[in-house]
Parts: sequence; structure tokens; C-alpha cells
Amino acid sequence: MQDTGVGGRDPRLECRLAALPARHRAFLERTVEAVPGVEGIAGLAAGGSFIAGEIDEFSDLDLLLAVEPGAWPEILDRRQAVAAELDASFLTGFTGEHVGEPRLLVCLYGPPLLHVDLKFVSLDDAHERIEDPVILWERDGRLSAALARADARYPHADPAWIEERFWIWAHYVADKIERGEIFEALDGLTFLRAVALAPLAFLGAGVEATGVRRIESQLPDVARALGRVVGGLDAASCAQALNEAIKLYTELRTAAGTQSNVEARPVEREVRAYIAGLRTRLRTPGRERQIPSRDA
Repeated sequence: MQDTGVGGRDPRLECRLAALPARHRAFLERTVEAVPGVEGIAGLAAGGSFIAGEIDEFSDLDLLLAVEPGAWPEILDRRQAVAAELDASFLTGFTGEHVGEPRLLVCLYGPPLLHVDLKFVSLDDAHERIEDPVILWERDGRLSAALARADARYPHADPAWIEERFWIWAHYVADKIERGEIFEALDGLTFLRAVALAPLAFLGAGVEATGVRRIESQLPDVARALGRVVGGLDAASCAQALNEAIKLYTELRTAAGTQSNVEARPVEREVRAYIAGLRTRLRTPGRERQIPSRDA
């Protein structure tokens, strides 16, 4: 049985590791040394920022653990134990249902503290992926063979999907503002930035991205526009931010080639009219809404 790993056998991988911050490099070196001894694991690969060589001292590590199909149920049940076997500095971890990925174990190791996402994937499913990870270790080339079954597919934003939902989301935020649920409104504006506005902007620029991550450096003009979609602790500023969200959405939608020179649907017309009257309604005596100050 032939194992392959970093151990000086791949100079390109050695260069990648040498370029990492010290705590990331030390963790990966220990993990690569430990993983062959974990029964049921057939491969270890790194994704995320590691692929592009963009890991800095604040980065987490995204690791994929390829599991033998026959060992899959047992490994899934003992993920925390496996995480501790990989590195004795394991502190704690929790599964990733909150991001729709129950195979994920979100871990914290240390000291020094390091965030590590361990994704446990059966070899039968390893070909279904959004990126091509860098293989750090594998047994008998099994992970390479599994990945070769299909190409990676990154889930790009779907303008039609966003358009079907945007105006309902906008109306929902407007009602939260008018009711005086300011933190709910702020959460709604955050949602619009992450799920609608930033994905459309990245799509128009031909850049792969998740949410608003790295938009400050990759699309600084859009980032400045998104800054106007951040409300304050009062209804008036949230209403202004919602109007800015609609303005930016309209621009991005047109740039993406959707809804340009097309008559607005009834839902868009009605929601625009409703939000246009929001500020007037907020100026009605007794309707001003804001977070009470500490001295109130």
C-alpha cells in the first residue's frame, strides 16, 4: 500500500507550506503526519484560501477528510475524536447544520488559537465539489481518483432567483422599520447585502465569491456603495439604507443583463410605492422609531 504525502516528496507543496504563517504551517505539518494513522481516512486536502496561496495570519483552514465508504457512518459519529487525533491541541468543535453542511465540523485548536473547518466526505461523494482542493496526503491515489470523476462547479449567483425574492425581502425590511424593530431591520439589510447585492456585483465582475467576503479589496466601488446600505439605530436611517439598497440593486440588476428595458412587474411597482411612502409615514407624530438611549 503506497501512501503519498508532503514529507519532502512534492517540492511545490513544500513551498506552499513554507509560505504559510507559522501556526498554520505547524498545524498542517502535524496533521499530515497524524492522518495516516486515523483508521478509515483515505485522504486529506486543503481548500479555500490555501488553493490560491492567500492565507494570512487571520485565515482559517478549510480541510477535507476523504473517508472510506465503509467507514463513513462510524467516522461521522466520532468526528470530534478524529479532530483530536489529528492534533492534540483540539479544544472544541460543532457541526455545520447552521450553514447547511452537517458533514462539517467547525473546530478551534490552540494555543495558539486556530480556526479549522474539517469537512468529512465519503470517497463516493468527493467528486461533488465547488473547488479543486490541494491534496496533502492520500492513500493509493484514491482521493485523486475520486476527484477526477467530475469537474468542480462553483455556485454562481442566479439573477432570476434573486429577482423573484428581492421585492418580498425589501417589503419585509420596510415593515420591520415601520414597526420599530430596528435590529430586525438591520439584520434584513445585512441579508440584502450578502444574498442579493454582493453576489450580483461579483457576478457582473466575473469574480467567484461568497457573500460580501473580500469585496472591500476586490470591488472597492461596490463596497463603498454597500456602505450606504448600512442603517443606524433609528428608523429614518434604516429607511434611507433600504432606499439605497433598492437603488444599488437596480443598477446591479441592469449590469447583469436582467430586467433592463423591461417594464417592472406589479410586485416591484407596489413595493417601490410602499417604500416611497415609508418616510412620510415615519414623520407622523408618534411614529418616530429608534433604539432608546441609555439615559432615556
